[in-house]
Amino acid sequence: MIIPNSLKLVNHTKTKLCILIGIGLAGAFLLAEARRRRRRRRRRVSAPKHDFGAFVERFELLPFPPQHHQSLSALTFAINDIFDVKGYVTGFGNPDWKKTHKESESTALVLTSLLMNGATCVGKTVMDELSFGISGENKHYGTPTNPLMLSCIPGGSSSGSAVAVAAGLVDFAVGTDTTGGVRIPAAFCGILACRPSHGVVSTIGVLPNAQSLDTVGWFACDSSVLHRVGHALLKLNSVEPKRTRHIMFADDLFQFSKVPAQKTVYVIGKAIENLSGYQSPKHMNLSQYIASNVPSIKGFCEPLTSQQSESQVLKALSSVMFSLQGYEFQTNHEEWFKSVKPRLGHDAYDRVIAAINTTHDNIKALYKVRNEMRGAFQSLLRDGGLLVIPTVADNPLKLNTGKAHSSEFHDRDFALSSIASISGCCQVAIPLRYHNDCCVSVSFISAHGADKFLLDTVLDMYTTIQEQVSVTSYALPVPDTNGDLDISELLKDKSLLEMKQS
Repeated sequence: MIIPNSLKLVNHTKTKLCILIGIGLAGAFLLAEARRRRRRRRRRVSAPKHDFGAFVERFELLPFPPQHHQSLSALTFAINDIFDVKGYVTGFGNPDWKKTHKESESTALVLTSLLMNGATCVGKTVMDELSFGISGENKHYGTPTNPLMLSCIPGGSSSGSAVAVAAGLVDFAVGTDTTGGVRIPAAFCGILACRPSHGVVSTIGVLPNAQSLDTVGWFACDSSVLHRVGHALLKLNSVEPKRTRHIMFADDLFQFSKVPAQKTVYVIGKAIENLSGYQSPKHMNLSQYIASNVPSIKGFCEPLTSQQSESQVLKALSSVMFSLQGYEFQTNHEEWFKSVKPRLGHDAYDRVIAAINTTHDNIKALYKVRNEMRGAFQSLLRDGGLLVIPTVADNPLKLNTGKAHSSEFHDRDFALSSIASISGCCQVAIPLRYHNDCCVSVSFISAHGADKFLLDTVLDMYTTIQEQVSVTSYALPVPDTNGDLDISELLKDKSLLEMKQS
């Protein structure tokens, strides 16, 4: 039978049409499936885990002796898995550490102090392995969910403690800060935190990372709670002579970071305008001050042009911090690491290997920098000095960011955190939520031993700072003064103030 050419053409066209329709349907199916997978991934990121993934272990330790009028009565708190609790194994953020150590025979003194002041402990929180790192990501126990920015890292090493406070799971939490472990997660999660003066809060019953830098710090959402916890841990006198407060902005550090310097100057200047006992803020170049007053830092600086020298001073300071940390960590834990060969996440592994395998030939020079820094900052901040710096340089990274993208981020944040770590000064991180929908955090630094003075200052200023933040958040930008104008001159302009409030 002969089929007409016209019918052949029709059948061929139908076949091609069916193929095209099939391809189109398959493409549509694949596109829909890809969209569904993307939505599922987004849901996995945006849906917080149970308790935001903050805890590794839940329990309840009641206050003793039970009284109703203690300073921390009715408050709950959590602790990093770096503090000893009698009858529990301290995990140090790593399962292999936990497997190779026994139950603690006593409880850390800091925990005992909090319980004796009426607070109730509700569990241990996730931390970066062996207290190394600032991301808050833990290969073994998971990454706590940042309640402020669900798709971003919470910061570390005290990640779980910061998240527990930011999520409202506890009234306050305790962690450790060696190279920024309390200050950085506080900034990323939008809460208050205090790193006290080095050595003023007991570290008995706390696993060491690097004793010359280790401190016990704490988080809170409320400045009154931060203040009360400080009084309990520092055993401070309730009364001390009143001192005039001298606020200094480190202009070069604000240029180094992405924190909006002019708005910060404006907010803090307005906050203290009607408070007694404050002088008009001043401005300074902190990098130049360190270069001039810490002569041994030059031995850690590479020869650079004058334009690069300021950032190079901070880079050298953070290098000293890491070398000190590496030397003391090696002394504390080299034997355990080499015998156990623990499984570590990439970031922790790289840091630990660097610490264990480094030959520290210049250890005396490192301690010399530390001693000179402490002397220089005691001189700078004596008689009521308060230094204002950005807490962190950048917004937090997205979760699972590759190592190549995070290196500069880490360097910039560690450069800022090295100032208090090396000088031993006390520092409080304060959230200011007014820039590109992300939490901006600034820090006040005061002299070593001036912890009560610093905590009193934050309590005194916090409400007015937040009021000014709410006014400034949606206002026009403050003109860029490049640090040349005194804040009193900036505030003279009534038309600027009217613009701000409109």
